[in-house]
Amino acid sequence: MQKSSAIILGIDPGTIIMGYGLVAVKGNKISLLEMGVLHPGKQKDSYKKLQLIFNTVSGLITKYQPNAFAIEAPFFGKNVQSMLKLGRAQGVAIAAAMRHGLDVTEYSPKKIKQSITGNGNANKEQVMKMLQHILAFTEDPKHFDATDALAVAVCHHFQQNSPTGVSGKKTNAWSDFIAKNPQRVKKV
Repeated sequence: MQKSSAIILGIDPGTIIMGYGLVAVKGNKISLLEMGVLHPGKQKDSYKKLQLIFNTVSGLITKYQPNAFAIEAPFFGKNVQSMLKLGRAQGVAIAAAMRHGLDVTEYSPKKIKQSITGNGNANKEQVMKMLQHILAFTEDPKHFDATDALAVAVCHHFQQNSPTGVSGKKTNAWSDFIAKNPQRVKKV
């Protein structure tokens, strides 16, 4: 189970645009701390892009001191070069998190969309609109990469607080579920 107070950093990796989102969790309330994008694509040197990603993720971790780090897993595309670049960006972001002692959790794009909207095939605008509802913000970000990263953080919160125990141990019987979730049992 998630701690009663936590900060979660979510990352949508990329070498052209990388999204990041941070949420604060206090009890059952989740709120937006910050979301934004980094433009490593402005760097011509591919290694400078990776250094920028590492430094930015490290800076966010130093500034906000998150308890959890979640990142979107790359989807399998047809362009091998794009996949290699995306994998490098993801690896550097993960290395920054691990350098700061954070455990890393990875979620597939479909799992993130399912967690936020209830539909694993939702489009980026649907995810953004649902996040606006969940986190009570009204501005439309310039880049969906920011809300994609925010969705990763919110997905992680939902997965860690799942009543079915998805966050680690699976429940084997109704008695396990009842023992772990007494507030969900209604006596008739």
